[in-house]
Amino acid sequence: MEDVYLFLKKYLKKNQIKTVVSATSGGPDSMALLYMLSKLQKELSLHVICAHVNHNIRKESNEEVLFVEKFCMQNHITFEYMKIKEYKNDNFHNDAREKRYAYFEKIIKKYHAEILLTAHHADDLMETILMRIVRGSTLKGYSGFNKILDYKDYQIIRPFIEVTKDEILTYNKEHQIPFVIDSSNFKDVYTRNRFRKYILPLLKKEDPSVHQKFYKMSQTLLEYHLYIDHVLKEKIKNICPFSKINIDLYKKEDLLIQKELIRYILEQKYQENIGCITDKHTHLIREIILSSKANASISLPNQIRGIKAYHTFFLEESELVKKDFKQVLEDRTLLANGYCIEIGKDTFLNNNFICRLNMDEITMPLYVRNRKTADKMVVKGMQGHQKISQILIDNKIDKMKRDLYPIVTDAKDCILWVPGLKKSQFDKSKGEKYDIILTYYQLKGENDE
Repeated sequence: MEDVYLFLKKYLKKNQIKTVVSATSGGPDSMALLYMLSKLQKELSLHVICAHVNHNIRKESNEEVLFVEKFCMQNHITFEYMKIKEYKNDNFHNDAREKRYAYFEKIIKKYHAEILLTAHHADDLMETILMRIVRGSTLKGYSGFNKILDYKDYQIIRPFIEVTKDEILTYNKEHQIPFVIDSSNFKDVYTRNRFRKYILPLLKKEDPSVHQKFYKMSQTLLEYHLYIDHVLKEKIKNICPFSKINIDLYKKEDLLIQKELIRYILEQKYQENIGCITDKHTHLIREIILSSKANASISLPNQIRGIKAYHTFFLEESELVKKDFKQVLEDRTLLANGYCIEIGKDTFLNNNFICRLNMDEITMPLYVRNRKTADKMVVKGMQGHQKISQILIDNKIDKMKRDLYPIVTDAKDCILWVPGLKKSQFDKSKGEKYDIILTYYQLKGENDE
């Protein structure tokens, strides 16, 4: 931890940094960082702003606000605070992260700060890399996250990236740094928690310095990514100006560059929704580009079409045309609207984006299909059937999208759920018996931090 302190001192002094914002939850990691900054504040005449976010999920949250504020008062640190009042229902973690970083950016602008500091550490890096290996990612994604990241008009710095959680806890004990514990960090319902509790201890048992190996791998992958990105920028100018691929030039490139060029035009079109694109989509696009057909097309999520027209390939928004679909629900089923239905992960949420079912009351397997004209469902808490078309109208679903809206049924075509809108009488509350948990959420990219 002494190396971290020296790194921060040298970096802030060298770059003549006057004001920093520290993201502080009140946990052991962020409190260790805030304590370190309080010492540097005196040495460097540094203005430290503590930015605390109350996620408004746990009953302890209000007490944690007072705890962090008290520490700031005692150490002459500027305290800023924001309470999240409501979330979008489709993806709690993505929504919380977006609101959190939007708030941090607001505080940075308010105080004209140059740096945002976060307390992500070596264990966080290992968890992130492992999660992305299991889920699948890009070369940059597999690298985890940077120690120093140039972001918009400020930098994000993670000074603890090379130290473990145990080292931070030891530092807190030695310096008597107070902190609070977030009980949700121990719940197995969250993927990151399962990696933290069961996988990391095994790796550390094999090699206590395994975090150093992960960090080295992370840096190596980032170096390769930066090099490929540099090469790609030169290729883009000739091969895909205006995000249109010149197929004749494209065919002359190596496989890696071909894949990266496809990734580039997809990112240009999808931007923050790039998470709904998978390796399968990239593979199919490449097949079309290299095929002998002069004209071809492929349907992509969010009503985007990939068009091959003689010597050019490009993406365009397509007119929404009705196309019937029906497929068996798998562990993770990607839908054409950019959403996903996932089976198996329970959550504290209890809204229309979550459906819990008792297998004894329905006929397996489960299906997801588009709406039919005569579809009806017994809505939970209501008597009698309600037309699915009326549910869509009541929820202001665009007329052009109603016929393609996903409907979940059992094997007898009994409608169980209109994801995100209404649940049927078969839905179970947390206190009842259920053995199937379905979650409907929008894919938004990799937001693990």
